[in-house]
Amino acid sequence: PAAAAPSGGLLNRPGLLGGLAAGFLGAGLIGLLMGNGLLGGLAGLASFFGLLLQVGLVVLVGYLLWSWWQRRNQPALASGPNMSQADMRHTMDAQPQPQSQPRANMAGLGGMLGGLGGSAPATAGVPIEVKPEDFDTFERLLGEVQTAYGNEDVNALRSRVTPEMLSYYSEELAYNASQGDINQMSDIKLLQGDLAEAWREGDVEYATVAMRYSINDKIVERTTGKLIEQLPSEVTEHWTFRRSGGGNWVLSAIQQTDDQD
Repeated sequence: PAAAAPSGGLLNRPGLLGGLAAGFLGAGLIGLLMGNGLLGGLAGLASFFGLLLQVGLVVLVGYLLWSWWQRRNQPALASGPNMSQADMRHTMDAQPQPQSQPRANMAGLGGMLGGLGGSAPATAGVPIEVKPEDFDTFERLLGEVQTAYGNEDVNALRSRVTPEMLSYYSEELAYNASQGDINQMSDIKLLQGDLAEAWREGDVEYATVAMRYSINDKIVERTTGKLIEQLPSEVTEHWTFRRSGGGNWVLSAIQQTDDQD
C-alpha cells in the first residue's frame, strides 16, 4: 500500500529541515522556562552541536587513518589483471610438456621382435671406425640373441642386450606364455651385413648394421608342439649395438626395414 502523505507544517517535514526546526523550537521553550528568553536555549544548543561536530571530526580522521594503514599492509595479488580461468588454462596448455622417451614398437606375436628398439639413436656424436672384429661380434650376437629368445632363456639375454631390450623381450615372452605358445628360432645364419652408421656420444659408442639373415622361425603350441604359424625364413633388419668405455657390445635396438613384411 502507498505510504500516507506527510501532513503540512514546518515541524512535520521529513529529513534534516524538520529535525532542525523541532530542535530550535525545543531550545526556545527550554530558554523561556529557565528565564533566559526565547533565544537563550539556542546558545546552549549551538554549543552542544559544536561539541558533536568536533567529536565527529576526530572519529572521521581516525577512521581514515585506520583505513589507509589497512590498505598499505594488505599484500598485492600475484595474478595479472583480468586473468580469467579460461586464460590461465590456455596459458598452462601453451607451456611445453615433458616428452617421454620413445619406446620400441613390439612386432607382435611371431614378429621375431623385429620392431624392437624403434629407430636408432640420432647420430649427433662423432663418427667412429668399426673394425673387422666388431663385425664378428655383431654376427655372433645375432645368433646368440635370437637363439636365447627362442629358448626363452632370459639369463642368456641379460648379458647380451641392454636393460630396455631385456624388458621388451621379457614382455614378449610373458605374452607368449599367456597364449600357450612358443616362438621357436633356430638355424640363424647371417647372409649380408652392411654398416649403416657408427658414432660416439661421450664415452658411449653406437653402431647400426643392416643385417640380412636366414632363420627357421615358427610358433608352436607350448604343450603339444603343434605348428601354429611358420614365419618368413629370410629377414632384413637394422640392429643397433652399443658399448660403454670400450667394453663389450650389446644389442640396444632392432628396427625392421620399410620393405619388411
